[in-house]
Amino acid sequence: MGTLFKNGTVVTASDMVQADILVEGEIITLIGKDLSGDGHDVVDCSGKYIMPGGIDVHTHLDLPFGGTISNDDFDVGHMAAAFGGTTMHIDFVIQPIGGTLRDGLETWRKKSEGIAQIDYGFHMAVTDLNDDVMAEIPTMVDEGITSLKLFMAYKNVFQIDDDTLFNTMRVAAENGMIVMVHAENGDVEASLTPALLAEGKTDPVWHASSRPPEIEGEATNRAVVMSGLTGCPLYVVHMTCESAIDALRRGRALGYPVMGETCVQYFFLTVEDHLGAPGFEGAKYVCSPPIRTTHDQGILWQAVKDGTLQIVSTDHCDFWYDGGHGPWQEWAEKTGGTDWVGYEKQDPSYRRPGKELGKDDFSKIPNGMPGLEDRMMVMWDAGVNSGKISPSRFVELNCTNPAKIFGMYPRKGTIAVGADADILVWDPEVEHTISAETHHMRVDYNVYEGMTVKGKPVQVYQRGNKLVDGDEWLGNNGDGKFIARKPNAQVL
Repeated sequence: MGTLFKNGTVVTASDMVQADILVEGEIITLIGKDLSGDGHDVVDCSGKYIMPGGIDVHTHLDLPFGGTISNDDFDVGHMAAAFGGTTMHIDFVIQPIGGTLRDGLETWRKKSEGIAQIDYGFHMAVTDLNDDVMAEIPTMVDEGITSLKLFMAYKNVFQIDDDTLFNTMRVAAENGMIVMVHAENGDVEASLTPALLAEGKTDPVWHASSRPPEIEGEATNRAVVMSGLTGCPLYVVHMTCESAIDALRRGRALGYPVMGETCVQYFFLTVEDHLGAPGFEGAKYVCSPPIRTTHDQGILWQAVKDGTLQIVSTDHCDFWYDGGHGPWQEWAEKTGGTDWVGYEKQDPSYRRPGKELGKDDFSKIPNGMPGLEDRMMVMWDAGVNSGKISPSRFVELNCTNPAKIFGMYPRKGTIAVGADADILVWDPEVEHTISAETHHMRVDYNVYEGMTVKGKPVQVYQRGNKLVDGDEWLGNNGDGKFIARKPNAQVL
């Protein structure tokens, strides 16, 4: 017995067709017209779209950062992702300073194995490169990790120099890997921030002044040039502004293997209205690079329409706005300061430290915001419903291109015979009002609070197993699989 999806409109990156889909076991086995439902469970998709599950290639679950740990993990974070239509994500393993890449990998395996509820993969963030670690890079391909991330920002924490960037790209290119960069000039930021604080400019809004668009554009251009020199595929994460997009566009015009993403929040939030909110409210919207202006939003929409940008992700990394509740010192001594989630599960009134860490100093506000659950719904409403992008382009940006660029296609990211049965039954007519009171992420605010969107997934399947049915959660810990990715993936 299989599952037959009937009477829906199948949406892929290239087509929209009326068709039925038969799933047997974990894969799609047949696509056709008027397929018989005899012996199968039939899902009536009349009036609905059938789309591949979303893939978010930029997440930070259970991440130690800025004196705390991000809230969502491979348990609750996965449930939230699925309710929003995301059935696969790629998280960033962080190499510990002084440690090896494998040290970081083992830590992230412990965070995910036996806990995961949706499928996942890993990028490897290289933070401390020496000869031994350079020699270790090719072994990551054998582990199914084919992407490296380097930080051009966060001086004295994660930032690498140009020599490291250039030589890592050479090794990556030799092994069919892709290099991802956080493109901001960390040296300039490290000079701007203390100068602002010395002038008494401590509120969240000054975060944007410490990381102006010029330093994002400069760093992006530097990475693009190095990609051209080495032939290494480059993927610039969370692009926000005109100068960065211009640098990427120049590289693509020259034939360099360069690609980029933006994140959903950069289409909707602005420095003036959000980061500059009264009091400490702006801390909710602190992320790096910062949110920008309505002008930059227009630039980003054009870039996703004309193909300069290939993917929309989230950079999901959420922290409590009203955090730090409870006797953390005592709990940290008992657990080594790592099992804060366990403590919160025992008593939800307690919360690990959050955004309040930067109450009197914007540079100490943990960078990041929630979005994993909301990405596809807000992009459908603002993109497809407005006519900015087609349903097929929506699938391309959120499902298919992520699979192609990161070595999972055609197993993931499309509706095709032989593909994993990661399927969304998407109702384009249903309305949903986004709110922290109803979302499934472990965080006390939502950056899209009160936004009413039209269109959402009403049923979500992963490898043929139903995870979401309306408001009901059917997933289980341990059902999510690590997806090993292939080298020499597509450059789009």
